[in-house]
Amino acid sequence: MTTTDPQTTTATPQRPPVGALPGRGAWALRDHPTTLWLTAALVVAAFGRALPAADWLVVHLVLLGAVTHAVMVWSTHFAQALLKTPPTVDGRREQGRRLAMLLLGSFLVLVGVPTGWWWVTLAGAVTAAAAVAWHGAQLWRRLRIALPGRFRVTIRYYLVAAACMPVGATFGVLLARHPADPWHTRLLVAHSMTMALGWLGLTVAGTLVTLWPTMLRARMDDRAESLSRQALPVLTLAVLTAAAGALLGSRALTSTALLAYAAGLGWWARALLAPARRNPPRRFATVSASCALAWFVASVVGVAVLVARATDWPQVGDGYDRVAAAVAVGFALQLVLAALSHLVPSVLGGGPTAVRAGLGWFERAAPTRVAALNLGLVLWLLPLPAATRVAAAVLVGVSVAAFLPLTVLAVLASVRSRRAADTAADTTDVPAATAAAQAGVTRAPLGERPFWSSTQLPAAVSLVALVVAASLGLGGTATGAGTGDTVTPTGHTTTVEVAANGMAFSPSAVTVPRGDRLVIRLTNRDRTTTHDLVLAGGHRTPRLAPGASATLDAGVVSGPLEGWCSVVGHRQMGMLLQVIVSGDVSPADAAGPHDHAATANPTSGPATGALSPGHTAYDPALPPLTSERLHRVTITVGEAEQEVAPGRWQRRWTFNGSSPGPTLHGRVGDVFEVTLVNHASIGHSVDFHAGSRAPDDVMRTVPPGGSLVYRFTASRAGIWMYHCSTMPMSAHLAAGLVGAVVIEPPGLPAVDRSYVLVQTELYLGADTSRGSAAEVDAAKAQADAPDLLAFNGVAKQYDTSPLDARVGERVRLWVLDAGPNRPTSFHVVGAQFDTAYAEGAWLLRPGTARGGSQSLSLGPAQGGFVETVFDEAGHYPFVSHVMADAERGAHGVVQVRP
Repeated sequence: MTTTDPQTTTATPQRPPVGALPGRGAWALRDHPTTLWLTAALVVAAFGRALPAADWLVVHLVLLGAVTHAVMVWSTHFAQALLKTPPTVDGRREQGRRLAMLLLGSFLVLVGVPTGWWWVTLAGAVTAAAAVAWHGAQLWRRLRIALPGRFRVTIRYYLVAAACMPVGATFGVLLARHPADPWHTRLLVAHSMTMALGWLGLTVAGTLVTLWPTMLRARMDDRAESLSRQALPVLTLAVLTAAAGALLGSRALTSTALLAYAAGLGWWARALLAPARRNPPRRFATVSASCALAWFVASVVGVAVLVARATDWPQVGDGYDRVAAAVAVGFALQLVLAALSHLVPSVLGGGPTAVRAGLGWFERAAPTRVAALNLGLVLWLLPLPAATRVAAAVLVGVSVAAFLPLTVLAVLASVRSRRAADTAADTTDVPAATAAAQAGVTRAPLGERPFWSSTQLPAAVSLVALVVAASLGLGGTATGAGTGDTVTPTGHTTTVEVAANGMAFSPSAVTVPRGDRLVIRLTNRDRTTTHDLVLAGGHRTPRLAPGASATLDAGVVSGPLEGWCSVVGHRQMGMLLQVIVSGDVSPADAAGPHDHAATANPTSGPATGALSPGHTAYDPALPPLTSERLHRVTITVGEAEQEVAPGRWQRRWTFNGSSPGPTLHGRVGDVFEVTLVNHASIGHSVDFHAGSRAPDDVMRTVPPGGSLVYRFTASRAGIWMYHCSTMPMSAHLAAGLVGAVVIEPPGLPAVDRSYVLVQTELYLGADTSRGSAAEVDAAKAQADAPDLLAFNGVAKQYDTSPLDARVGERVRLWVLDAGPNRPTSFHVVGAQFDTAYAEGAWLLRPGTARGGSQSLSLGPAQGGFVETVFDEAGHYPFVSHVMADAERGAHGVVQVRP
């Protein structure tokens, strides 16, 4: 008979019958997701800082991805081991379906939140919560049919934990709606209490009571079961009270409940002390688990103190990112690494030799890895210079990354040993241990040398100290942020709180003594859109969703600095922050006279060459008029890189994936019910000129992930503009958020062909290359300095994809000047117009006069149509007769066939 403890197994391992131990052996859906989630977290932490909500993504790749999957797997494993229920109860197929649901739900949440796609977030949260609820139902089923036995209380811990997860997921979904403070922080606290303390914390507490002595290979405390039973109601009530206190807005109740939770942990942890005294932690698994528990208790107490000392809920939220790091990395991630290093070889099985072969790999450089992770995390949490915190983060990342190849090597060693032993047992009389040795597997010397006496530990501490010294700099001087060159650090840190709200920072200027380290705590108080802060020199925060906060460490300040919000147009709207150094001039004065207007740019000038192969021109045909009088339309705001001229790309803001957006077509009296959905990374809005509405509600800015319904009646005829009305409007229109609504005049005669041409200006950023194209240059848009002009969003597209007509056909050309700044004089070379209509009035009707028209002059946001009949075949260019604009790209061709 075999056990999972390699030190107490004495009998020769026997291969279990197929199906007897469903947890044994390899199983991809069970074994790989945790490693894959951890790998994704490391990749994002190292290379994905430009992603939206990158910090949130890293934390949740660990907690929601890796740790939640591990919790599902191991709680099922321990429930089976403790209750000894038949393998037919909750078999592999049912477990696989739950794990697949969890994987899908986690993926959707991790996509939905950073992109602002709230419905994706909701679908993911519901799917993941359903998987955990199903998991809880199966645990309850096991408990009911199992024979009486010890440690049934462990399963009760799992059940309470499983009940917490859907509640916490609900709070998370509400958070994704970006409520304003104080509700944002109150929901954040309630969410973290139910998820970290409930779902994760209770599962860990229930598991370690029995797993801890096994990891130590020590006798269990006789009081372990009773202590666990006594602690469970205290911990459960504390979680519920802490979450309720946050929702009710009572910081005192929340703080008290957290201290009660810490006390319950202390009572429960008494069961862990006796085994630790008998056989102190010496291996990677046990030392890491000890450190993880210390981080957990410290985090709970830290949050209790933070909540108690804060003057309001937003101040609680300001300090929460470091709490999240401590819980995610110090507690949850480190505990997962500890559990995996102990359990993976045991669950793979194969007898004591195979288990030892796997465990041995996890002991490689264990003191160095543990010290680097924990000391690095401590340094990252401390108010140290930015370079030191970056170096500390690298130490933590390397120590975690090292675990991944070690896991692969441990599994391979265990599998090789098991195969060698099975081959020997089946074919010869050679003992399994000898066969394993012949396969190159040696007995790992586990526990023979105390962990903390290893020479690796002092070396690891010395390495960390060296990193700190190097990052702090030698010689007492440092190159500081600002207009100064070098400065002697004072050793003092100036921390300031800055809020982004509307189109301003508050305060708009901060003062810091020369030589001080400057730390700016930025909170986005704007309910409608994202903001960030960039300082001259490169220091920046991530883009913050409404209610979110981030810390910017500017390092040692040597001179005045200017900061701004880098969201398109926000800097031009006045989102500037002045960092004034005591006794120095302001950054604006230090820089001298300057102008944010556009200057000569290599992106300017006519576009040459051809559009990329496969480019599809915007369809200019007017959609047919239907019999509907109520038009229900959904318009989704998004962002996409698009080719705007031959060889020139721009990251465009789009309505329904195109710029301009879809053309709406109706009659006078028709009702339009438009649902605007914002899937972009910042706030947007919509203004329909075709209807009369008070702007206050229907034209409000919608935050990422939000939506609104805009209903209007088309009471007058014409071609009307619709556009984003979020400031600065010049940038939002120039970025592509425009479109046309055609409301036909009563009695308008039918024609053979109708086309819609929307003229827009293009203001290109510094990078116009495919794959890295910049967004609209808001400074150029404000300065009315376009690089290109285009019909329907892409310069020159109708040169290579011309409008089609035949000789003798009547062609109607609807024209809208969407600006934002330039007028147009629409002209078709070689043709005359016998019909002209502009801004609701007939300028020329066929048969009413012998005169004609050569152009249709329109200002920005004006529209109309002209008609002509082509008498002979050929190619008829159409242009803006503002010739500088025609040469910038405002031209195309009508191809007339016989």
